[in-house]
Amino acid sequence: MPAQADTPSLKSQGHALSVLAAGLVTVLVGFTSSYAIVVQAGQAMGMDRAGIISMTLALCLGMGLTTLLPSLWLRMPVVTAWSTPGAALLAVTAHQGGVASAIGAFMLCGALLLLVGITGWFERGMSRIPAALASALLAGVLVRFGLETFAALKTALPVVGAMLLVYLVGKRVTQRFVIPLVLLAGVAAALLSGKLVLPVLALHWATPVATAPHFVLADMIGIALPLFIVTMASQNVPGVAVLKAFNYPVPVSRVIALTGLATLLLAPFGAYALNLAAITAALCMGAEVHPDPGKRYLAAAAAGALYIVIGLLAPSIVDIFTAFPHELIIAVAGLALLPTIGRGLATALADETEREPALIAFLVTASGVTLFGIGAAFWGVVAGVVSRLILVRKP
Repeated sequence: MPAQADTPSLKSQGHALSVLAAGLVTVLVGFTSSYAIVVQAGQAMGMDRAGIISMTLALCLGMGLTTLLPSLWLRMPVVTAWSTPGAALLAVTAHQGGVASAIGAFMLCGALLLLVGITGWFERGMSRIPAALASALLAGVLVRFGLETFAALKTALPVVGAMLLVYLVGKRVTQRFVIPLVLLAGVAAALLSGKLVLPVLALHWATPVATAPHFVLADMIGIALPLFIVTMASQNVPGVAVLKAFNYPVPVSRVIALTGLATLLLAPFGAYALNLAAITAALCMGAEVHPDPGKRYLAAAAAGALYIVIGLLAPSIVDIFTAFPHELIIAVAGLALLPTIGRGLATALADETEREPALIAFLVTASGVTLFGIGAAFWGVVAGVVSRLILVRKP
């Protein structure tokens, strides 16, 4: 009898453990799979260590609060994330006015996200951007990371080679943990080859650093608009698809408005774009998290709380990642983005009638060309739209 009486308690403990584990895995995968790209974005903007710490704090607080609060309020697993394609865009875009003008672009992007959420324009607006062109823009922004990953074999063969091998083998074993395993392999190889000396770690609280925005027209056009487009097309669209696949009736427009408001408020501290998550959201929604779909929101809430803790301890996180050799950071980012690059190209080139305009958009974006002070992502959209108007006949 006692054993039978304990069974529900044991099941409850097991469910609690699986919920916490799902939250931990969500944060681990979401953070390690793309934080290297965020660091690169900060460095490309000219941020120093204090600026990157502030950006990490702002992004983690934004993700944590926009995940924790809606999940508890709606009792549904709502998971948000920083825009990984957005970080990649920032890492390869020329910034005309430095950090201050980038902050201005972030605020405009946040305002656009807030506007789209408040008005409910999301579904209608996204239907006007051809999927082929949006995917071509995404692939064009990200392809440089893939190319640089394999170019890094020339200067750091043991490190990048070990990471590539673990990636290939890991894909056969586990899709979920492959990037954390790649990161561990890279760290081990860098330590053994003498390319990495880890700093002495001490826990310090993060200090926010506010930067007054400077609104430069070239960066408004060349950064804010492409950042908004790739965030909506490559992040919010699949995020909504995941929610629908798991039958969670989340009020999408309200959540997007919340991410836009968080981006707008946190932009002066470095938060560039927050959005619905897709891959990490799915980690909180499966039957392995909890047999009762109505209890899976607890995993998302746990992930939100963990993001907040990581943000508060950002100095230690930044010190670790900035100690990594450049090739390791490039390889982690490039390998993490390979599936996204592949999906972007597949979608861009799938429809034969849309193929050539999409290819032109991809090539212009990937070229990195800057005209009149405006970056390649914007000109990729322009080239794709003009090509489509000329080449694609409407029925």
